[in-house]
Amino acid sequence: MKAHELTASVGSTHRSRRVGRGHSAGQGKTSGRGVKGQGSRSGGVKAPYFEGGQLPFVRRLPFVRGFVNIHKIPYSPVNVQELDSVFADGDAVTVEALVTKGLLKSADARLKILGDGEVTKKLSVQAHAFSASAKEKIEKAGGAAEVISH
Repeated sequence: MKAHELTASVGSTHRSRRVGRGHSAGQGKTSGRGVKGQGSRSGGVKAPYFEGGQLPFVRRLPFVRGFVNIHKIPYSPVNVQELDSVFADGDAVTVEALVTKGLLKSADARLKILGDGEVTKKLSVQAHAFSASAKEKIEKAGGAAEVISH
């Protein structure tokens, strides 16, 4: 494809209105601005948030800082001490198993195992993410920490 072969999509462009070119053109005399008032004058257009002198809605809202990261991937955290108290020695810890035990609300949640507490049992843990200390504690107890994809 070359630059001279590019064309605009159908319906994406339109002709500009030629206002003030006589009655027969459809936009003569007042050129679509109505009769008198601020909007009919040159430079008479107010800002989009202007509400006739009333305190604008934007200024009536509380002052909010920061932003929300739309690319953030939320994880449901579970500590190793919770796994140790709920599961038996040699059990396989999966997302479904955690839902049935009541440690997770949904099987669709991404699971991250955190390292708070101690592990005394040999557990085979499957999760979407592990903290470094959690992985170390699980493997030190003779278990396995396997990362799964969503």
